Amino acid sequence: MTKYILAIDQGTTSSRAIIFNENFDIVSVAQQEFKQYFPKSGWVEHAPEDLWNSTLATCRQALSEAGLNAEQIAAIGITNQRETTLIWDRETGEPIHKAIVWQDRRTADYCNTLSQGGHNPMITAKTGLLLDAYFSGTKISWLLDNVEGAREKAEAGKLAFGTVDTFLLWRLTGGKVHATDATNASRTMVYNIHENRWDDDLLELLNIPASLLPEVKDSSDNFGETDVNLFGAAIPIRGIAGDQQAALVGQACFEPGMIKSTYGTGSFIVLNTGDIAVQSKNRLLTTIGYRLNGKTTYALEGSIFVAGAAVQWMRDAMGLIEAANETGKLARKADINQDVYLVPAFTGLGAPHWDPEARGAIFGITRATGPAELSRAALESVCYQTRDLLEAMAGDCADLGDTIMRVDGGMVASNWTMQFLADILDAPVDRPAILETTAVGAAYLAGLYEGIFPPPEEFAERWKRQCRFAPALDDEIRARKYKGWKDAVRRTLT
Repeated sequence: MTKYILAIDQGTTSSRAIIFNENFDIVSVAQQEFKQYFPKSGWVEHAPEDLWNSTLATCRQALSEAGLNAEQIAAIGITNQRETTLIWDRETGEPIHKAIVWQDRRTADYCNTLSQGGHNPMITAKTGLLLDAYFSGTKISWLLDNVEGAREKAEAGKLAFGTVDTFLLWRLTGGKVHATDATNASRTMVYNIHENRWDDDLLELLNIPASLLPEVKDSSDNFGETDVNLFGAAIPIRGIAGDQQAALVGQACFEPGMIKSTYGTGSFIVLNTGDIAVQSKNRLLTTIGYRLNGKTTYALEGSIFVAGAAVQWMRDAMGLIEAANETGKLARKADINQDVYLVPAFTGLGAPHWDPEARGAIFGITRATGPAELSRAALESVCYQTRDLLEAMAGDCADLGDTIMRVDGGMVASNWTMQFLADILDAPVDRPAILETTAVGAAYLAGLYEGIFPPPEEFAERWKRQCRFAPALDDEIRARKYKGWKDAVRRTLT
């Protein structure tokens, strides 16, 4: 009898449900977008009920389109947008405020105050993170201090905090389970990644009651069962991981030194560092890659704020293209004698610069510059930023060795971009046969617990490559182009 896994992929702009069979063939997919709220400049929110209702609707739709009932689903795996913060009433299940999204910058001033107080080193030493509004900790503090009555209720043990996975788990289990996994916990800025526990010193610093916090489990674990009324029968929930860590698992990057890069609106590069939590000297994040059977595997992560968003800017703001897939065709037509650089610092620059005040700039424009050259510059900018991160990772891990980059996300469909990525990295780039790597990772973690899928080393043997892009650029040209990029970035930094 065929066994099926339901992967919930709750993202920043949409919720998806994908059903896989035991061979990782996709049986059905359902997706639903939801509204983004921007109440003030730099603030980004989601309505919690939108997160829940879109998740529930897509799960039901995926089951219907697959012609399956709940009894035929062996397990559910959840992957989610990370750092987004919710607090709700334990008795009623009602959120006390909209979800504060990972992109939200409302606590930037609070972070600056903490930094001026000298707390940065302690936070980094314990969590592997930089002190930044990006993470959940200061968002929790803001909610407790700005929602009427919240702090009193929290101190009385009447409220619950969760990242999106925890909120969905609470709702799916009818309020029976308040838990998260180690990867999501590691992004909150109050979790000690070395001791694998919520950290009392950080909770005291941010004035967060411990009673708010969920239980932290392995990424492949028993997270309870769905309420029978949701799908007609109880479905076991057996896997949870934040989206970038789920992609690391889905790409079968189980050996130290393996790297995956996801190219969406932004880009996230994650390097498996095994059982060593490498403390970055180059402003990368040290994080938990996954935790299986109580054993923690660590990772280094670098974030590119603008990847596919540069193409969206060309389409929506500049009107230079009508569809995103035009950029690769235009890039092929670009004048190779023009070195045009787009530094897409629309919302600052991420790792390894971490300059929130930097703003975008274009260098090298001539009278002959047109949409083709700007298209090429937009695509190249993503590849240059990737090299910046890889060089930072190599600086942190001297024994990194030869790199093979496994890629996923919407931008990897562009052969031109992937070839330039291989060229500028001077390293092979592998595009997998299954591009839904985030959902694959969630499904694998759930199926692993149920014994449907093999242990990591055997799963890695099943990973299939669709295409390898090998570097073919002349060394002198590569060096010249990258030097031009570095100069452009230097001029952009504040």
